[in-house]
Amino acid sequence: MERGQAEAMAARALAWLATDDERLMGFLGQTGAGVDELRRRIADPEFLGFVLDHLLSDEASLVAFCAEDGIRPEEPMRARAALPGGALPNWT
Repeated sequence: MERGQAEAMAARALAWLATDDERLMGFLGQTGAGVDELRRRIADPEFLGFVLDHLLSDEASLVAFCAEDGIRPEEPMRARAALPGGALPNWT
């Protein structure tokens, strides 16, 4: 997946999180970010990676987002790998 596609998916995931106060507060709590920081970093690829990390940490949210977005559940993982900090380590 190209980085631009990954950023777009993460932005959609953030918008999805923001439609529910409980989900949004869970994200902010997990990242330690505040609403002001969210607004400042909404286009920051690293921050968008945090959005996908949060989404991927909860299977129910992942499945719900993917169903609403019309994508397969493995797509956010592919998107995460395309953003800063998302490369899987090579242990060999």
